[in-house]
Amino acid sequence: MARKNLFGDAETETPSGAPSDGGPSDDIRPLANLERPLRRSGAVGAFSQSLGGISEKAQRAAELEKQLAHGQTIVELDPLLIDSSFVPDRLTVDLGGLSSLIAQIREHGQQVPILVRPHPQTDGRYQAAYGHRRLAAVKQIGGTIKAVIRQLTDEQLVVSQGQENNERTDLSYIEKTFFALRLERKGFSRDIIMASLGVDKAALSRMIALAAGLSDELIEAIGPAPSYGRTRWAELADLVAESAKMQEARALVRSDDFAAKTSDERFERVLEGVRATKSKTRTQQWKAGDAKAVKITETDARLNLNFNKIAVPGFGAFVETRLDRLYDEFLEANKELEA
Repeated sequence: MARKNLFGDAETETPSGAPSDGGPSDDIRPLANLERPLRRSGAVGAFSQSLGGISEKAQRAAELEKQLAHGQTIVELDPLLIDSSFVPDRLTVDLGGLSSLIAQIREHGQQVPILVRPHPQTDGRYQAAYGHRRLAAVKQIGGTIKAVIRQLTDEQLVVSQGQENNERTDLSYIEKTFFALRLERKGFSRDIIMASLGVDKAALSRMIALAAGLSDELIEAIGPAPSYGRTRWAELADLVAESAKMQEARALVRSDDFAAKTSDERFERVLEGVRATKSKTRTQQWKAGDAKAVKITETDARLNLNFNKIAVPGFGAFVETRLDRLYDEFLEANKELEA
């Protein structure tokens, strides 16, 4: 599968059976595309030709170094020297899908190289931008893995990784959404995250808000839930926005039999569980004489007092100034009850 030209360097899939040792091809010869200098006669001409030859060699060497640095060469690497991206995009590994990929590579070989960069903290190691499933498969098979090495900034790596995600259909909605949240937590700008995921500003804002509304524990415990998209995840996020519901959801994911279910079953269990225990809401009016002065709304988690400033002006402000005194009276009353 051909990759997008992300950073101005040509990168194409190596055809099956073609050599992958990175040898020169007709497309990149000569490296610097320099024209032969004009010949001059005499000592001045010879001296000029000598300088021109040195300059040409220097330019050709610089161009070669640039091409190698940009990773136009496919190399064979020890997969044990390659670490995953510093921002994971998957919640779990699909063992069934990985087994299928392992079988394909055993039969046909690795058709598409992965993209790596030199590890920014550890000499002699590498960090994968994309191709994590191929990397996992080759680690299981043994032997070397075909890779393209590029000098990538953190921003270039996550854009490359995210655009790879967009070309695949096996990443679920919540995995992409959680990936966006993780990128923001790492300090990446919204522009970089939008480029990585291929979404506009409004869609990205919804994704990050949804993931932030769900705890990391909840997302990681449920997993990718591939059968469920934005609508159902948004419903769950709305439900667990209430602290009592979030506690119920956390209790469900911590139950003994929860991990044994499939990811879709785990999502269904949490959603149905918090749906089933809808909070009972009490609503009533407190009157000051004939005036409806305060509307009282109570759920399992909250008690709201809504003061009617038109019916009884200033009453809400009056109560607000006495909250400290009321709280002290509350503590004193509790002491008497405990005694």
